[in-house]
Amino acid sequence: KPEQPINTVPAKDPLVIDVSPVQDKTITFQDIAGYEGTKRDMEFVVKCLRNPELLRRVGAKIPAGILLYGPPGTGKTLMAKAIAGTAGVNFYSANASEFIRRYVGVGAENVQALYREARAHAPSIVFIDEIDAVGGARGGEMENQEYRQTLNALLTEMDGLSKDSGVMTIAATNDFEHLDPALV
Repeated sequence: KPEQPINTVPAKDPLVIDVSPVQDKTITFQDIAGYEGTKRDMEFVVKCLRNPELLRRVGAKIPAGILLYGPPGTGKTLMAKAIAGTAGVNFYSANASEFIRRYVGVGAENVQALYREARAHAPSIVFIDEIDAVGGARGGEMENQEYRQTLNALLTEMDGLSKDSGVMTIAATNDFEHLDPALV
């Protein structure tokens, strides 16, 4: 029987989220029935993602983000994927609850790793589902250090020093009223 190494590293680190693009760019607005007004509004975003150099020429930048909200099952995730697919950009997806881990600081590291990967392959979209899991209003009695650090890392990545990173954040929530004002 072969000896097993003493210090084996798991194939996937349970503390770190997967930061690979998750879409093959095949979902587009044509795959969404209805929502004609929303799709029309999102055409501007698609143009920005397709031609960021046109924005730069006039001194503008890709918008920092979009917040999609509504009841479960209304197509928020599908709309985000369709924006990326129609624009032909990379799509990175995470559920906000995946950021939070047992150890303080890991959530912020996960946020930074996700955005670092998205910037390296810009233009791209970072989609964060259930943003209310980390984006609740600060100062509540249930707040803890890990949530605060994770939210601060997210805010920094969305509106940090490099506002022209080529990364757009699209977040989805069912609980718009309880989000932190800085996030909205």
